[in-house]
Amino acid sequence: MEETGPEGDGSGRAALVSYERVSEDSRVGDAHAVRNQHRINVLTARAHGHEVTAHYTDNGLSAAKVGCVRPAFDRLLADLKEGVTSYGVRIAGVVCVADDRLYRHAVDFARFLEAFTSRDGRVFVNQTGVRDLYSQQGLAAAVQALEIATAETAARGQRVSNWHWSRAMDGAPHSGPRPFGWLDDRRTLHVTEAERVGAAIRDRISGRSVGEIAREWRAIGITGTRGGTPKPQTVTQIITAPRVCGYRSNRGELLLDPHTGAPVVGQWDVIASSAEWRAVCATFSDGSLFMHRGSGTPRLTDVRTGPRYLASGFLRCGGEFPDGATCGTRMGGGKSSGSKRSPYRYTCTGDRGCGRCSISGPLVDDAIERLLFPETRDGRVRLPESLCRRWLTGELGLDEKRKVVASVFDHLVVAPGEKGNHTWDYSRLSPVWRWAGRVVA
Repeated sequence: MEETGPEGDGSGRAALVSYERVSEDSRVGDAHAVRNQHRINVLTARAHGHEVTAHYTDNGLSAAKVGCVRPAFDRLLADLKEGVTSYGVRIAGVVCVADDRLYRHAVDFARFLEAFTSRDGRVFVNQTGVRDLYSQQGLAAAVQALEIATAETAARGQRVSNWHWSRAMDGAPHSGPRPFGWLDDRRTLHVTEAERVGAAIRDRISGRSVGEIAREWRAIGITGTRGGTPKPQTVTQIITAPRVCGYRSNRGELLLDPHTGAPVVGQWDVIASSAEWRAVCATFSDGSLFMHRGSGTPRLTDVRTGPRYLASGFLRCGGEFPDGATCGTRMGGGKSSGSKRSPYRYTCTGDRGCGRCSISGPLVDDAIERLLFPETRDGRVRLPESLCRRWLTGELGLDEKRKVVASVFDHLVVAPGEKGNHTWDYSRLSPVWRWAGRVVA
């Protein structure tokens, strides 16, 4: 972030902060695009009687990629909540070229709105004019801009997906980190690694366990292309990947020639025959195969996996200790047996909390959906229709859904259930809102 003193004439006009961002800086190190936005924002602010006192700039960072960290954006939100820049200048508002410079996802929109409206009387300005984010009309305009940005992101994503599919149908190698067994060109075999992969395929077909193969690889110092330590799952993914016999896959699907029905053959050297690949795949259950688990080979190992359930970490136990104190322990998710309706549950464990509270996982997840997307318009919060549609159709992944939950709820308190009563009781959950009653139209 670059902060400067007021660039105006000292007339006492409102001091705005400027946000600039581009996804890619085609002239490496040039930063010409953000500099242009810098100039435009200064002129836009002055055209509406304001001055720019600080610039927050993210160069070469996408707002469309979920999970992409934007340091200047995060700093802007922190300073908005604090009320002043790091130099102690009061923030009277924000100026940007367009809304999509700030956010392209509902989660980031919610974060920005919360920070911006944490103080009264601020001004939001872009090239279309001044917008009152405290009014229903201003919020409606912001939501409309968000939906346009979301649609543009989806269209761009489809174009990229089509490009990858076309390359795959041509037999071009995968992009991204080089696969284990090939050189950086992804076409030529890495002799040492390819020999190991070929031997592992033959050993597995002969009955050797992948655990033994992984231990052998670790013993002789083999690591993955990104530094991971070989484990059974890593070895399984490597030797069952269709690329070992030259077949091309895309998004977990073996690509077939639409005219002949035969697998698409890639433009790279092979390690094994197609018969060997099918034979080694036949030694595993379907759930272990590369084609089931998807790409990412070799995987980074020794890294803790993320949450598997929507509400993990967001629930607090409402049970009581013998002294009457509320437990308040974070409740985790886990599989449960004996119930088709509730195959997983959220539980307060006795080693960390009172151990007296457990609730059906699907019940909690359904309750969260009802709170986020109420059937009537008088709910506590209303999120964009596009977000609701993507959530309910399954287009949003778990990580994206959890970010939406995090943007709306601080946490949810789970009251203990009645022993022996297995009916779903939505009243057991009490949400603690982040949005403090604010409604987005």
